Amino acid sequence: MKNLTKILSILTLVLMITSCKNEKSLQSYLVDTSGKEGFYTGDLPVGSVLSAKADVSEDVKKTIKSIKKINVAFLPKTAENTATYELEKGKLKAIFADNNTYKSLMSMKAKGMNVKVFYSGDTDSIDEVIAFGYGDKAGVGVARLLGENMNPAQIIQMLNSVDIDADSASLKQFSKMFNK
Repeated sequence: MKNLTKILSILTLVLMITSCKNEKSLQSYLVDTSGKEGFYTGDLPVGSVLSAKADVSEDVKKTIKSIKKINVAFLPKTAENTATYELEKGKLKAIFADNNTYKSLMSMKAKGMNVKVFYSGDTDSIDEVIAFGYGDKAGVGVARLLGENMNPAQIIQMLNSVDIDADSASLKQFSKMFNK
């Protein structure tokens, strides 16, 4: 009986050690940067920013409803935070390089910014769309669009069929952070 207890204890310990991953996730990164000095972070409820035009199809309305919120974390680059900028850029690169959850959708360079777009889920049923960007003049940041069973073709159609409510209180409050 003692041997059985020892074996079960050792087996439990081994399982606990091997099941604990030290892998950094995008979710934990967003939580870690919230309230961190120098970062601008926030969640935007999609319903307060996007609204369907009156003459859109039910598919577009359904697509808007499939999007739940947008998470954003951004560190503007300054002369004083070059080391922090490089560290945060490295952290985000590692999250996307070492993680099989996020699939690359596209990469581009524009106006001194490097932008990579990733998604998670199936190609016809996306759960997240993530934009990761960095530039020596602007800074480093990530934006995550969360939803359920989002269809990429319908998202593109929706983006052509929505009004972005620039007068939205939450969008104004969030944009003030970038205008300092």
